[in-house]
Amino acid sequence: MRKTAAFLAAVTALSGAAVPALAQDRSFTIAAISDTQNYTDYTHQTAEGFKFDADRMFLDQMAYIAANLRSNGGDIDFVTALGDVWQHQTLTIDPGHAARGFKRVANPILDAHFAPTPKVTTVEIATARKGYEMIAGKVPFSVVPGNHDYDAMWTDSSHPPAAKFTDMSSLGMLHPGGLNNFRSLFGADKPFFKNKRWYVASHDGGADSAQIFKAGGYTFLHIGLQFDAPNASLEWAAKVIAEHPGLPTIVSTHDYMTKEGERVPNPIIDGHAVDAEDNSPQMVWDKFISQHDQIFLVLCGHEHGQAIRVDNNRAGHPVWQVLADYQDRRQSAIDAGAKMGPGEGIGDGWLRLMRFDMGSATPTIQVRTYSTHYKKQSRDTAEYAAWYKAAEKPKLSDEAFHGEDDFKIDLTGFRKRFGNPR
Repeated sequence: MRKTAAFLAAVTALSGAAVPALAQDRSFTIAAISDTQNYTDYTHQTAEGFKFDADRMFLDQMAYIAANLRSNGGDIDFVTALGDVWQHQTLTIDPGHAARGFKRVANPILDAHFAPTPKVTTVEIATARKGYEMIAGKVPFSVVPGNHDYDAMWTDSSHPPAAKFTDMSSLGMLHPGGLNNFRSLFGADKPFFKNKRWYVASHDGGADSAQIFKAGGYTFLHIGLQFDAPNASLEWAAKVIAEHPGLPTIVSTHDYMTKEGERVPNPIIDGHAVDAEDNSPQMVWDKFISQHDQIFLVLCGHEHGQAIRVDNNRAGHPVWQVLADYQDRRQSAIDAGAKMGPGEGIGDGWLRLMRFDMGSATPTIQVRTYSTHYKKQSRDTAEYAAWYKAAEKPKLSDEAFHGEDDFKIDLTGFRKRFGNPR
């Protein structure tokens, strides 16, 4: 990440040409942090009898990002967290949904693993605060709420689970509600964002937010949307875009795309199926993303795995949509001899680093995946496919599986849409 004098000299020697003076000014990195709930989970700490403190992996990720910020000599100019910062909830159902007539039903699996607990505040949110304090005031950043970050997550009585519970697939339809926990740390009026010039707009107390950052010769607009964003969120986001005309825009949200690249929700937690006020991923595309030509990139987590798809918006221009979620990975737990239940993961320290090169005729994004636990990029990890392919993309060759986490995006038509760097 860091570009030392020795590194630049080595590049010069290899290429046989001088490094252009503006090359560094035209490139930058966005760090994308996805689904860290298994790190912050209070049950994954030695205090609860776990083999190691998984929160150390999350804190190592944040320390790595902090060390590689532009302000510290690196090239990270923006950080986006894609939701599910922590694991547990504090309520069985939030007052807002209860007042609207929603009711929960007992769920043996959910109730056993995700019973409301004050340790959300004392352990999980406290860990998240410690991590984000490492970058606060040093770089523009966004955090969107994932379903686990809501105050409650319950099985809705209109979508009861299967009569016989066998595994996580029989949970029935879940629904999240309440954002007081999220706002307590990431609210628009909290220290991370209050009075920050780059934090340009918010909605629903900060559940939806907008940031501006300058990098690579462009001013970018970023919009973060809450889980299965309702119409009010999409209307607010459209207004933000109208107030910032012409800016290349990135959207981050939690629930948007499967590892097969489909814009469909996870069948266990489909916000629109439970509540008509919420929009499904396809509805978010139809109503908002496809309608605004400034949006060129969408980032998401939630669905376990990796994927990319490209679709033209209504103006006929491409929109790149990228999923990354490593929460199921648990090689670190295997290494430590920890016992893990079905579907239980850690994450193994993997995060996405998206390096933009805006200096070429067709700008590019080089996508890399790096583990702060193993201190290696995915491409340089010989065991990578052996560790993860069978659970994530078993039909791919080892090389193709590596390509899921190490690839280049050509931003075709970017100059035509947004002009030249300045």
